Amino acid sequence: MNEAEQLFEGHDRATGALRWTGTGADLIFGSHAQLRAIAEVYGSADAQERFVMDVVAAWAKVMNADRFDLAAPATLAAE
Repeated sequence: MNEAEQLFEGHDRATGALRWTGTGADLIFGSHAQLRAIAEVYGSADAQERFVMDVVAAWAKVMNADRFDLAAPATLAAE
């Protein structure tokens, strides 16, 4: 499958003119409410810093998930 086979077009019903083009991924993000909301938040013009901070926080959480040599959780430290 090449890229041209994955391109969808939206036409104006009255004039037949091409109004939109999109890929399968565009259709998924447009039709799924939660994915669309996330895309709109991170896709806004002023969201670069928020996106970077959220990615860094998620990366740190994943990388530290099995690090038992780090500080113990508060529930274990209090015992």
